[in-house]
Amino acid sequence: MTHTELLFPPRLIPVLANLRGGRWQSLVEKVSTKPIGDLERKAFILLMARLAGCLNCQNDTWRAHQGCENCAKQTIRKFRSTDDDLIALYEACLEELKTAFCVELERNGRK
Repeated sequence: MTHTELLFPPRLIPVLANLRGGRWQSLVEKVSTKPIGDLERKAFILLMARLAGCLNCQNDTWRAHQGCENCAKQTIRKFRSTDDDLIALYEACLEELKTAFCVELERNGRK
């Protein structure tokens, strides 16, 4: 039986480490050791949710039936560009979250 969640589950981060080259593996290993709630961990979840199309996953689709782990592995294996490009997408997600959180903190009067 497969297990499908609403967004990319962070418990699966470590299983993606050996699917690409050394820089990707280093990133995954670093992010997987971050505590829950860490911005780098959130950025990785955002990256995977976008790449895998988690928001459009429906219970009755083939993708949902294969489960989140298989979907995530396939998404990373089939990424059609370089590891550097994949890491750049992660870094863009991280910057996006940093900006969003800074704006939110400023709105609430905190810095």
